[in-house]
Amino acid sequence: MSTEQPNRFDVLVVGGGIGGLSAALALSRKGLRVRVYERAPEFGEVGAGLQLAPNCTRILNEYGLLGRAKALGVLPEHMIMKDALDAAELTRLDLADVQRRYGYPYLVLHRSDLHGIFHQACRRAGVDLVTDADCTGYENTGRGARVSFADGRVDEAEAVIAADGLHSVARRLLVDDEPVNSAYVAYRGAVPFERVRGHDVHDKAVVVYIGPKCHLVQYPLRGGEMFNQVAVFESPKAVAGRPDWGTPDELDRAFEGTCAQVQAGLPLVWRDRWWRMFDRDPIATWVRGRIALLGDAAHPPLQYLAQGAVMAIEDGWVLAEHVGAQRAGRSTESSGVDWERAFAAYEAVRTEHCRRIVLTARSWGRLWHLDGRARQQRNTVLRDRDVYDYSFTDWVFGPTALRPEDEPELYRPIPLDTETS
Repeated sequence: MSTEQPNRFDVLVVGGGIGGLSAALALSRKGLRVRVYERAPEFGEVGAGLQLAPNCTRILNEYGLLGRAKALGVLPEHMIMKDALDAAELTRLDLADVQRRYGYPYLVLHRSDLHGIFHQACRRAGVDLVTDADCTGYENTGRGARVSFADGRVDEAEAVIAADGLHSVARRLLVDDEPVNSAYVAYRGAVPFERVRGHDVHDKAVVVYIGPKCHLVQYPLRGGEMFNQVAVFESPKAVAGRPDWGTPDELDRAFEGTCAQVQAGLPLVWRDRWWRMFDRDPIATWVRGRIALLGDAAHPPLQYLAQGAVMAIEDGWVLAEHVGAQRAGRSTESSGVDWERAFAAYEAVRTEHCRRIVLTARSWGRLWHLDGRARQQRNTVLRDRDVYDYSFTDWVFGPTALRPEDEPELYRPIPLDTETS
């Protein structure tokens, strides 16, 4: 093991999810020797579909992975927002025009397929992949950083990237905080498309039905062979502080009164598992010495902007670009990377962008779930929106910023009198 060959690897990545593997690939492309540690017995992802906006497919294209992702996924023609109570269309995005504007497509695919793409790419790149590794501690050393594991193993390298998720161990080095409970829960499910052909569904669109304290997202997967759904609602049990929250009985009650299209979709989500929705308050510091946070360890968002996996992939790309810029020639003693400068540049740009995403996702969730007069106001504003108005997407879908001055201006929030809802 690495204790017998210290510093055999330049970088250790803790966490073998999409964020960890994409960062490992990005760093290996800069000539670094990378090892990834994954807690589970094998590499893999649970869940169903995910959405990749042009700010992500641009990076997949740079890695030479976009063709494979497109072959496994779907390029939807539109993103359509509807009212969950009456099914009326509120607004839409023309995703062909989105591709023309930003240069890269909007893609939907199965989470496990994207994970598999990165896993295979890491193997081809020579990344060392280790499973059954439950990381319990991080520390800086005179030569870099060290990680320790529940079974007594230790390893060290010039730098450690902590991509260890929402419940990150490494984050404790920087801040004493806890995940923030949104009181919302998600039910997911993917079924063969043949099962929904008579349900008035769209086979070439991402559709979201937004309603009072609930919403339903639908889109095709795997070349149109599968149909993905995500049903999200506020749990009264969670609001009341009960531990048994988010159960299927709450799912059914939350969507009472919604339109026929939503009602037809609900029986097809999985009932034996659900995902309680947490994020964390943004933090301005992601780096401690030679240890840096990445992905959900740094900025776990609520899912309303569909940017969680995207942000993690962007993190790895940005970090690798700065590592490449701060690297001299390799020696027998070092990779040649000025890690202090590289980490500082990474932190300087990514913390602000991800802060915006996390906070905007919260406000977007509130917007989706309005009731009463505020719901009517929202619907009016959305119906009046020009389909080709990109003020809500330019700050996200454009090229990923490498410097703070490259970060575009944030969109102007929708003014609503929510106190009267």
